[in-house]
Amino acid sequence: MKIKNKKSIQSKTLFYLIIFNITIVVLLWLSQVTIFNVYYEKYQIKNLDKMVNDIKNSNSDDILNKLEEETFNNDVCVAITSSTNYLAKINSNMEGCLLNENNPNTNKMIKSFINSNLEQKTYNFINEDKHVAAVMYAIKYGDKYIFMYSNLEDISLVTTVIKKQLLYLSIVAILIAIILSIFLANKITDPITKITKKAKLLGKGKMNVEFDESDILEIDELSKTLTQAKMELTKTDELRRDLMANVSHDLKTPLTMIKAYAEMIKDISYKDPNKMQEHLDIIIDESDRLTLLVNDILTLSKLQSGETEKLNITEYDLAKEIKNIVKKYDIIKETEQYNLVLDIPNEIMVKADKDKINQVIYNLINNAINYTGDDKLVTIKVIKDKKDYIVKIIDTGKGIKKEEIPYIWNKYYKSDKLHRRNVVSTGLGLAIVKEILEKHDFKYGVLSSNKGTTFYFVIKG
Repeated sequence: MKIKNKKSIQSKTLFYLIIFNITIVVLLWLSQVTIFNVYYEKYQIKNLDKMVNDIKNSNSDDILNKLEEETFNNDVCVAITSSTNYLAKINSNMEGCLLNENNPNTNKMIKSFINSNLEQKTYNFINEDKHVAAVMYAIKYGDKYIFMYSNLEDISLVTTVIKKQLLYLSIVAILIAIILSIFLANKITDPITKITKKAKLLGKGKMNVEFDESDILEIDELSKTLTQAKMELTKTDELRRDLMANVSHDLKTPLTMIKAYAEMIKDISYKDPNKMQEHLDIIIDESDRLTLLVNDILTLSKLQSGETEKLNITEYDLAKEIKNIVKKYDIIKETEQYNLVLDIPNEIMVKADKDKINQVIYNLINNAINYTGDDKLVTIKVIKDKKDYIVKIIDTGKGIKKEEIPYIWNKYYKSDKLHRRNVVSTGLGLAIVKEILEKHDFKYGVLSSNKGTTFYFVIKG
């Protein structure tokens, strides 16, 4: 595969601007030099036609005054003759004028027209290039004859002067165009170049870069987007550090406990069966915690990657499942005086993946227990809304800051780093809740104040 030779935006902008300016100069040159003669020819013929019409419509008394006025203005020379002699000449000193007694060609044409008894005739003078170089209009006007001659070629030095002047102007214009193109290219591309350099630094992990605004709307939008991306990356980096700290903590604590109690069994409690059994139970509990952490990580990974099996949608009684879930928390209700209040209908028939929704409820209750207030109250409420059911898990804790709410569904994000550990938790619960509910296409959210937090989701009817 052939690799294209890529150029910078500055060089491309400069190139296209210079091409544009050169094109304008070339078009100007062509219009003034090449098209000028054609335009001049049509212009003169049009003027001659107008003069012919004016002569036909004018009185014989003012014909001379009329001709004198128009011939000088239109670069035309005129001869008025009788059938035998020249009677008058107007503008005969015009450069290139052939209306005189000493020119055999024009005299021959004049005599030919007088003898033809025609009212009007046009004579073309052809040059060496077989183009019309001049034109002569012959008109019979009473007993007189009027001959108007116009040189269609460049009868003066005007075109030559224009060509030379335009040549110098073109050179100056191209130089000015190049300078302006360089200036404009730099003006447009400098902000992009600066943003690119800062974006590279951002890509290397330097979060202290600032993206400045310019006076170009699109570049300002890019700057704002990159600034937002930097803020998100900063938060992501913080979350990553928290993730590593939490995973390390969640793995280290049970491993430390397992090792410590295993050594105690080896060195001390093996002599006391009751003590050894107590230590073995602790090892089993900590092993269960490790298993839960690993399972949660695998579950979340499968949910996010789409590798998990399809949802097993069935119709079941959600009220019965919630009651069974709450019953499993009896141990902390008795030992730590937690109060889990149920406010639900006697029967809630829904269609969903029972195991997955049970996992959602488990995780939300665990989260509420970890963060509820000193009264240790957690309320599980289900409200019917037309055909839908709204499930709410409510705690009485100090709430979540408004700016932190969008991030609580991220893996290992915790609004309070010093949260309690009243139940086994991996820090992945809310991330798993989010993935399961989104796969069901169920609406979910959180409402929080300094008097408590309510997590909710809506099961479609």
